[in-house]
Amino acid sequence: MLYSSTIGIGPDLVLLHGWGFNSELFNDLIDRYKNQYRITMIDLPGHGRSDDVNGGLDEWCDEIIKNLPDNPILLGWSLGGLLAINIATKIKISKLILVASTPKFVQSEDWPYGIDENNFRQFSDALQLNLSKGLKRFVSLQTQDKAQLKALNQSIDKFPASTKALNQGLEILLTTDLLDEFNQSKIPTEVILGNHDTLVPYRISNWYDKAKIKTQVLNTGHLPFLHKDFML
Repeated sequence: MLYSSTIGIGPDLVLLHGWGFNSELFNDLIDRYKNQYRITMIDLPGHGRSDDVNGGLDEWCDEIIKNLPDNPILLGWSLGGLLAINIATKIKISKLILVASTPKFVQSEDWPYGIDENNFRQFSDALQLNLSKGLKRFVSLQTQDKAQLKALNQSIDKFPASTKALNQGLEILLTTDLLDEFNQSKIPTEVILGNHDTLVPYRISNWYDKAKIKTQVLNTGHLPFLHKDFML
């Protein structure tokens, strides 16, 4: 069973966080927008207060769908964006908002807008050996802002993700390719990126622009929704 909570008044907006974190990451965003949207925040499988779920991408998404309101706006950050793209192929949603996210996280010959697979796998292997060290390295990639870094670490410490879920999430990030599904989608979509992001290179904005996707690039890293200029 997944943890979810709902607050606010207005159109339904669902927030999906990224790998290793939990929905408390969105607390500031929720405070800003709870008078404009009815906001549902969900802890991903094995993250925060949610139970583990067996399987991978589809099993995670099927479990998340059980907690979604009808025809929501779906906002996904990082891994949450990848899940949101997949969910949008399964149910009706009114809008897709991808924050520091992409249909494919790992580079390939025909996809230069991702992370080098060898670097990613080294990170994954290091995680298996030392979970705490791996998490700290991941968090250090998120932001150079010391206050943000402290808040992120506190969020992880409060509700740590399970080792099983962290490994599943890494596998989803490493192996998922939703480029065809994304290109075929007719759902209104917006993308918000950070120009200092070390995980989702902001040059992917060129690809989104060619696909006629409304794209905004903020002067920030992998956490654009914490930036003062972030707007829904």
